[in-house]
Amino acid sequence: MLPAIRAHLGAAPASTAYAFTLFVTWWTLRGVGDSVERRLIFSASTNLYNMRHNPVQVLVASAFWTEGGFPWTTIAGFLVVMAYAERWLGTARWILLFATGHIGATLLTVTGIAHAIDRGVIPLRVAVAADVGTSYGFSAVLAALAFRFRGRVRLVWAGAILVTLGAALWIEPTFTDYGHLCAAAIGLAVGAIAGLLWHRLERVAARKAAQD
Repeated sequence: MLPAIRAHLGAAPASTAYAFTLFVTWWTLRGVGDSVERRLIFSASTNLYNMRHNPVQVLVASAFWTEGGFPWTTIAGFLVVMAYAERWLGTARWILLFATGHIGATLLTVTGIAHAIDRGVIPLRVAVAADVGTSYGFSAVLAALAFRFRGRVRLVWAGAILVTLGAALWIEPTFTDYGHLCAAAIGLAVGAIAGLLWHRLERVAARKAAQD
């Protein structure tokens, strides 16, 4: 098993490095006091206040911090699911897709929060709520994995993700649930567009080969 694990992780350097970074940031938070931990999390949060003042900084930093206890499931998800996706997509495309989901879903979520606060639908304190983690990018890549399959399996994969995230938003709606659904939609959209472009390029190449 060890050679297989080494081969799996060696072919997914970005996912493996990401998982290690999450462990380092979690360990960093364990070594500081509660007040310092809260300041660190707040400074990296993609809440409305930070996005208005330091958007680029928090968009990057927020993806490398987690709250709560040891992020077992997140790290395992990167070493297994995200590593598989990286092996399929390639490191550069995996990073681009993950970043697109993280940034796109964050921007949509913050825009929704701003409109909801202006209309008095949600309290003003949401503007400074802590919001860090990898889940938006993870959701986008997970949804895009539907295009790894064909036929019914693809439809079942995509439908299961949308239904699960949609149900979570319907049952107990939070801005994070809204972000997850947006991220999944972004992943499916990117996958569909990439698939169409690839098929078009294949047809063009086949047409040129036939003419030659």
